[in-house]
Amino acid sequence: MNALTKAAIFRSALAVILFSVLPLAKGAGFYITEIGTPGSLGTAGVANPTNTHGADSSWTNPAGMTGLQEDTIFGGMQIILPKVEFDPSFVSPGTMGSDGGNAGDPIVAPSFFYVNKLSEDLRFGLSVAGTMGGGVDYGDNFIGRYAVSKVELGAIALSPSLGYRVNDRLSVGAGVSIVYSRLDQDIMLDPAVVPGGTTNGLDGKLKIEEATDWGYQPFLGMTYQLSDRAMLGVVYRAEMDVELEGDVKVRNLNLPVLADSIDIDWDNPQTLQAGLKYQLDDKNTLLLNAGWQEWSAFSKNTMAFSGGLVNPVAVIDRKFDDTWHAGIAFAHSEGDHGTTIGFSYESSPVDDKDRTLDLPFDETYKLSMAYLWKGGKQLDFAVGGTLYLMGDAKINQTSPGAPGVATTVIGEFDTNVMLILGGTARYEF
Repeated sequence: MNALTKAAIFRSALAVILFSVLPLAKGAGFYITEIGTPGSLGTAGVANPTNTHGADSSWTNPAGMTGLQEDTIFGGMQIILPKVEFDPSFVSPGTMGSDGGNAGDPIVAPSFFYVNKLSEDLRFGLSVAGTMGGGVDYGDNFIGRYAVSKVELGAIALSPSLGYRVNDRLSVGAGVSIVYSRLDQDIMLDPAVVPGGTTNGLDGKLKIEEATDWGYQPFLGMTYQLSDRAMLGVVYRAEMDVELEGDVKVRNLNLPVLADSIDIDWDNPQTLQAGLKYQLDDKNTLLLNAGWQEWSAFSKNTMAFSGGLVNPVAVIDRKFDDTWHAGIAFAHSEGDHGTTIGFSYESSPVDDKDRTLDLPFDETYKLSMAYLWKGGKQLDFAVGGTLYLMGDAKINQTSPGAPGVATTVIGEFDTNVMLILGGTARYEF
């Protein structure tokens, strides 16, 4: 076999693998508004832009830190429990496999927030929290395994911030999130599609391992006291460039694929949200919020192999749309105890015809509740939860391959929910 023939085979093999992994960017993540604190977890994120009472304001809205009169620490822990079950209604003839069962994996996410009172008007904040993530694990025998069998993305952000009280009504704030992102993905390879075939005619396997990146995302905040009872809060987060670099491994292929690494680039969207907090009386508070996220900026994605004889590059359009959300929440305090409830809605970032199995999201409804109590002179506690209802997420996806060889999977998700449970402790110095 001459060098030109080898190069052609390698090019064909890598092209098949490249177009097999294209859907992964659809699962590249979603912003998480719940960060384990009562103001976020107990109000479906509605209280975030008008948060002036907790150290988590260092991340939710840095201008809100000026409402804290003492140095404060928040420590939290939340567990994310998804249940994602696919019900196929059509699969290309000859394709065998399971429905994947519950493809959701539990995640434990700690968080930490600190606010220091530098002067009467100036505050410094520091937060560490998981700000986005997601994943599915259908297993290697999944009916749609040639599109994806497993994908996981997580991101954790270290965010220093400052808040400044301009006058009795207006406060402003700014910060920057230093974000570590990691992606891992498995895709099974169809023996009928891979040039040279696979060992014993069994599925091949592609693994992307430890694709990581460090990025940064600036954010700005403002609070304005409209009256003695009403306050407006606004938060803007800038777009963030993500440039993942990871290892590529393939298994069970007859011909070697020499490329051993991959670069995956996309942009996390900029966001804008506003909130209104209105004190009904000494015990009850109404909260409203609305926002926009530019997920259309997330649509263009570049993927490139390296380290091989040939190193294909592809730019794809995932056809994501901008999203909007709105919510309402209510907070009640009674002596040393308090409760919050919240509801919010978020539009779908993708149309039914473009949705893929690695990100089975539709429009999302969220229901939340939290309970707070005072444990001592300087110590408070809270527990809460948020239920995500993520729609039936209809799927009509065809995996790569020549006509008559490519596999089509059609169906929807009978169960597509996620429960987040968490608890926090707050200490004031």
